Amino acid sequence: MLKKSLVLGSILFANIAFADIKEDCLNKGEDFVFAKGECINFKALEGEKDGLTIIIHGTWDEGTDVIARYSPFAEDVSMSSEITTLAVALPGYSKSSSNKLKYIGSKTEKNLAAKKEYVDFFVELVEALKEKYDSKKTTIIAHSAGCMLSATAIGVKPNLVDNLVCAGGVYDIHKKAPEDKSLISAIDVLDKISKETKIAIVYGTADDISTPNINKEFYEIAKKKGLNVELVEAKDAPHMELEMTRESKEYIEKLLEE
Repeated sequence: MLKKSLVLGSILFANIAFADIKEDCLNKGEDFVFAKGECINFKALEGEKDGLTIIIHGTWDEGTDVIARYSPFAEDVSMSSEITTLAVALPGYSKSSSNKLKYIGSKTEKNLAAKKEYVDFFVELVEALKEKYDSKKTTIIAHSAGCMLSATAIGVKPNLVDNLVCAGGVYDIHKKAPEDKSLISAIDVLDKISKETKIAIVYGTADDISTPNINKEFYEIAKKKGLNVELVEAKDAPHMELEMTRESKEYIEKLLEE
């Protein structure tokens, strides 16, 4: 009886603490949203047209102000499309919390963007942003680890978004880390990705991290599965800021006009 009371007490305490964290987050202002125990900071560049575009960064050192880095790009996308565009900071970046999840560039925990816990958090984050902006049509533009995270998320939660522009991603984490069977990536959920979701795989011919072969191989696999996928080549582009190359921007502008 005592043991049962202690367990119930612990659950009650955890629920109260969770509620307090959520309330504190929501009181921080309009540029914060709460998802799976994390208070996520973002910057919104408002547009007049319906829809929502969410920009997701890759790995940076802990505490990097990714919102400052990505806001000019978000502004460009918003101005050209007239669609509200968000520059989002994942846990541990800008003013986002890191209550349960470490920053994805962690030096002590590898491949965080391929952890199921992180993917589940990301799905809830996107859903929360869609709800906040009452979005009926949503696009994600993601780079590197953010791309890997997003590509997996649309398989874990089919129809999570309408469009995904994925630049410099890893789609089969098992080739990179075969020893860790707990990891998950797009290749594991490929059959669950909606054929209605439009996917663009952006690769740089000079990218030595997400090499052209990695991207072309996944494109061919996805195409054979009947997915709505395109391949976008950024000539001579390295990994860094691949999503901001001329070729990527031109594709994004055309996509958001549809």
